Amino acid sequence: MTDTRIPPPRTGDERTVLNNWLEWHRGTLEVKCAGLTDEQLRLRSAPPSTMSLLGLVRHMAHVERSWFRRVLNGEDIPKLWDKDRDNDSDFNEVDKASVEEAFATWRDEVERARAISAAASLDAVGEHRGADCSHRWILVHMIEEYARHNGHADLLRERIDGATGE
Repeated sequence: MTDTRIPPPRTGDERTVLNNWLEWHRGTLEVKCAGLTDEQLRLRSAPPSTMSLLGLVRHMAHVERSWFRRVLNGEDIPKLWDKDRDNDSDFNEVDKASVEEAFATWRDEVERARAISAAASLDAVGEHRGADCSHRWILVHMIEEYARHNGHADLLRERIDGATGE
């Protein structure tokens, strides 16, 4: 996969900077997974962790869905990957999970999140666990969520084939 990420601008209005950082991190997860086999994407980090690159993709699909659709947009939709039964099912159940389905679901949730975000004011408020959450806060949280997990993805990818980089 060619790296098509565009570095975030160092100047700009708040929405532009936040959106571009989020897009950078979304792209980074994709870059970290590029060119690997299904088996490589399923490889776990180290016991007792169940973390894998495929698990991270499934997890981020769930996170995109939860914050943008459920919280910001108020949609009454189910969690992905049967997370009501097992909160870590996105990571725990990758051995037989479809790689194609995971990436398609993640990309679909990203597209939906982009549309919801584009239509909402940064001051728009959703509810999470009984507390208000602004769209602005959600964008910052998503950036930190991807950044943290992209650090995990760096280590997983290096372990798989030695590839390193931003």
